[in-house]
Amino acid sequence: MFLRYPDDPYDRIWDSDLIKRQNYLVGVAPGTERISTTRNIDIETREYPPVKVMQTAVVGTKGVLSYRLNLEDFPANARAYAYFAEIEDLGQNESRKFKLKQPYIADYSNAVVNIAENANGSYTLYEPSYMNVTLEFVLSFSFVMTPDSTRGPLLNALEISKYVQIASKTDKQDTTVVNAFRLLSAQSSQTNEGDPCVPTPWEWVNCSTTTPPRITKIILSRRNVKGEIPSELSNMEALTELWLDGNLLTGQLPDMSKLINLKIVHLENNKLTGRLPSDMGSLPSLQALFIQNNSFSGEIPAGLISKKIIFNYDGNAELHRGKKKHFKMVLGISIGVLVILLILFLVSLVLLLNTRRKASKKKREEKGISGRTNSKPGYSFLRGGNLMDENTTCYITLSELKEATDNFSKKIGKGSFGSVYYGKMRDGKEIAVKSMNESSCHGNQQFVNEVALLSRIHHRNLVPLIGYCEEECQHILVYEYMHNGTLRDHIHESFKKQKLDWLARLRIAEDAAKGLEYLHTGCNPSIIHRDIKTGNILLDINMRAKVSDFGLSRLAEEDLTHISSIARGTVGYLDPEYYASQQLTEKSDVYSFGVVLLELIAGKKPVSSEDYSDEMNIVHWARSLTHKGDAMSIIDPSLEGNAKTESIWRVVEIAMQCVEQHGASRPRMQEIILAIQDAIKIEKGTENKLKSSSSFSGSSSSKPHSSRKTLLTSFLEIESPDVSNGCLPSAR
Repeated sequence: MFLRYPDDPYDRIWDSDLIKRQNYLVGVAPGTERISTTRNIDIETREYPPVKVMQTAVVGTKGVLSYRLNLEDFPANARAYAYFAEIEDLGQNESRKFKLKQPYIADYSNAVVNIAENANGSYTLYEPSYMNVTLEFVLSFSFVMTPDSTRGPLLNALEISKYVQIASKTDKQDTTVVNAFRLLSAQSSQTNEGDPCVPTPWEWVNCSTTTPPRITKIILSRRNVKGEIPSELSNMEALTELWLDGNLLTGQLPDMSKLINLKIVHLENNKLTGRLPSDMGSLPSLQALFIQNNSFSGEIPAGLISKKIIFNYDGNAELHRGKKKHFKMVLGISIGVLVILLILFLVSLVLLLNTRRKASKKKREEKGISGRTNSKPGYSFLRGGNLMDENTTCYITLSELKEATDNFSKKIGKGSFGSVYYGKMRDGKEIAVKSMNESSCHGNQQFVNEVALLSRIHHRNLVPLIGYCEEECQHILVYEYMHNGTLRDHIHESFKKQKLDWLARLRIAEDAAKGLEYLHTGCNPSIIHRDIKTGNILLDINMRAKVSDFGLSRLAEEDLTHISSIARGTVGYLDPEYYASQQLTEKSDVYSFGVVLLELIAGKKPVSSEDYSDEMNIVHWARSLTHKGDAMSIIDPSLEGNAKTESIWRVVEIAMQCVEQHGASRPRMQEIILAIQDAIKIEKGTENKLKSSSSFSGSSSSKPHSSRKTLLTSFLEIESPDVSNGCLPSAR
C-alpha cells in the first residue's frame, strides 16, 4: 500500500512503515500510535511530501519513537529528511518538543523540533536541517521528547531517495506526435509533461502494455486545439481512435495509409480543408468516420462510399460523391430509364389494386394473426371481436382506431418509432396506439411477418401487442394501455418520485429484468431489444413493470429501411462497444439495463448538464465515485433513512458490472435477476425493523468495508524516480 503519482508530481513512492519490506525496514519500536486527519496541511512547495502523506503520522506514546533501517541498496551519499506537521489538537498549555538521537553520536545541540498548531487552523511543515547526514549500512535513530514537552515525538514522513532507470519509454514516433498536439492545445500543455505513457498515461491518451508502450487513443475533443494536424501522425501504427472534434484545426489531412489499426476518427466541427486522402477508403479497420462541418472539397474516395462504415460528411459544401462526367449521356439514359419505369409502375399499380385485398387475406390466414381459427382476415371489433380475449392479436380497421382515439387527438407520448395515442374501444378496453413515423405503401409483407412474430410473444413483464392496422400506407400497432405511464416519469418527476420507495424500485427492476431475460432466452430466435431505457419500461395499474417496444428496432429497420449500419439506441443508454463495432449482442441490452439500474439508485437522468459536468453521464459519474471508494454517494437522497445499505450496495455492484466497457465482462440477465432478488430479500427481511444504526444515513459505520479506503498512517519514502527523464521504480 503506497502513494505515488499523481498524488506526488515527482512520482516518489511513499510507503507505510506498517509494511515491513525485506530490503529496507528491519523494525519499528513498540509504543507508537497511528493518527490521521482530514484537515489541510499547508505544503508550501511541490518538493515536500504530498498532503495525503502529511495527513498521517506516528506518535511515540512513551516519549520515544525509534527506527532501524537497512540501507544496503542506497548510495552512500544519500540524504535523509524527516518531515513534521502537528495534526493533533493540543491544549493551551500543551507542547510537543523532541530531539534526534543516534547511537554513538553526540546529541545535536539546539536541534529541538518544536511544532504547534497555527492560529488559523492550517498546519505548517517543519523540516529540521540536521537530518542531512551520511547514511550507514544500518541506520538506527530515535526521536526523544524533551523534559519540558507534554506530548511525545511525532513523525509524518521520512524521505530517503535513490533513482532507478526504467526499461523503456514510449515509442519515439508516438511521443513526437502527442507533444506536437500538446503544443497546439494550451489546456493540455499545462498538465502534461515528460513521457506520455510512463509512469502513467496523460489524461488525453491511452497506451498499450507493449514494450515500448504505443499510443492507441488520442482524445482531444473540444480542447481548443489550433493549427494543422502533425504530418507525423502517419507513423502511429498502433492508433485505434482519434478524437479531434470541436477544435480550430486547419489545413489538409496528413497521409494515413499506415494507420492499419485505426477504427474511429472524429474530425467534425473544425476548419479543415482540401481533399480527403485517397488511401483513407482502404484503411482495413476503419469503422466510423465523422468529418461534418469542415471545408473539405473534391471527390470522396470510392472506398469510403463502398465500405460498410458510419460515415458523416454533412456540412462540406464542395465535397461530392463522384465526378460529373458525360453529363448529357447520363441525363439521356436517366430520362429513358425513368420513362420505362413509369410505364412499369402504372401497370404494376393496376395489378396491385386488383390483388392487394386477396393477398392481404391470404397472408393473415397463413400467419394466424387473427388469433382464432374461425376468424376472417377482415376480423375487427365491429364484427364481434373482443380485446379481452387471451393471446389475441387482431386486425383493427383504421376507422375503428380513429373512433377509439377521437381521430388520433389524444396523444400521450412520442418515441423513436412514432407517436402514441390513447384510445378506448367500444367494448371498453383501453389501448395505446403507436403510429409508425415513416408511413409507406411498400414493405407490407415484412410488416405483417413481424407482427405475426410479435403476436406469439407472451410474458407477464412484456407489454402485449393486441392488434395492428395497415391501411392508407400506414403501419399501426395497438398495445394494452399502461395506466401508470413510464418508469422515467416516476423517477424524474418530483411529485411521482416521492411515491417510489426503494422496495418499489427493486420490484420494478426485477419485473423489467425478467421481461428482458425472456426476450434473450425464451424466444427462438432470441430478440435483442436495442432500446432499453426507463421510457420503455411501463407500469400497469398495480405498478408492475412491463417492457415495451421490443422488436420495433428490427421492424423499423427491415420493414421500412431494409438493412442499416447505423447503431440504434438512445443517448445515455447506448452500449459503447456496439456503437464502435456495430456488433449487436444481448450484452448491449445488459449495458442499457445497467444505466436503468443506476437511474433507480441515484434518481438522476442518464445525461444531464444539471447533474454532471461536461462530457459526463451517469455511468462516468458513478464509475468515478466507485473508483474512489465512495459508492454510497451515488444513492438518491430521497432514500436516506428508508432503505438498507446492504440492499442498495448489492444493486450498485451488479449495475457497475452491467456497464463494463467490454460486453464479455458484463453479466447475463439471469445473474442480474438473482442479484436484484437478493437485494429484495435483504430489504424485506428487515422492512418493518429499520434501525438508524443500519439504515443509510451517510455515516461511515453503515457502509460496507469495501466502499472506502482506509487512510494510511505514517510513510517512508524509499525510491524517487526521475519523471522528467522517464524513470520508474525497479520491480521488487
